[in-house]
Amino acid sequence: MDIGCELIGTGPRHVLVLHGWFGDHGIWAPTYGLLDKTAYSYAFPDWRGYGLSRALAGEHSMDEMAADALALADRLGWDRFAVVGHSMGGKAAQRLAVNAPERVSSVVGVTPVPAIALSLPPELVAVFEAVATSDDAARGVIGASLGERPGTAALVEQVLQLQRSTTDPAAAADYFQAFCKTDFSAEASRLTSPLLVLVGEHDGGVSQEMVRAVFPPLYPHARIEVLPGAGHYPMVETPQHLVDVVQRFVAAHS
Repeated sequence: MDIGCELIGTGPRHVLVLHGWFGDHGIWAPTYGLLDKTAYSYAFPDWRGYGLSRALAGEHSMDEMAADALALADRLGWDRFAVVGHSMGGKAAQRLAVNAPERVSSVVGVTPVPAIALSLPPELVAVFEAVATSDDAARGVIGASLGERPGTAALVEQVLQLQRSTTDPAAAADYFQAFCKTDFSAEASRLTSPLLVLVGEHDGGVSQEMVRAVFPPLYPHARIEVLPGAGHYPMVETPQHLVDVVQRFVAAHS
């Protein structure tokens, strides 16, 4: 069976928007009213185990995610398309562009996990592994990714509730292993599409320091841009600015 998705817009520029680990495609809802629906057609899919695809079984791997996204583009009749991926979805976007460079017109990674395997201390791995079933662990991870800033408590709860209401816990546990341990950095040179890497000014997870250290060696052609006022969830924190940056980049490389 095919993964489910929400379609927005009827324009000639086609864009796949891939969600991250916490919650389904609904994390992007604050951007919907800001999108140019006459110039762009957007597809917001859900990974297996999430939202509209929650009942779909799968191995929950990066290869499967990339294959499902490409199959969705085929189903929509999109020969060429841009890919926007958030966090874990940013890693899947890279995998997709590595696998099908002739199909992908551009890639925008929004606070994206890189193509390398992540080297996390055992105590942090234990916290991430507990996220699927522990609200306290989930709050800790979300809060850290927002930079532990005052005034973010409501957003932490919003992201947590989206996760709990849309996501199969077993699938979430599998996806952590996928985005943490998968390493396709040896194939990174096959990603030839224009690449924009967006990092939140306050992101405590996919930090500016990490992005600037890891992404240029993988993708020398990548452009890195900091999103002012945002942590790990700019589609919720600074949606207008994010939409403006994404649509400008996609239009320039269509």
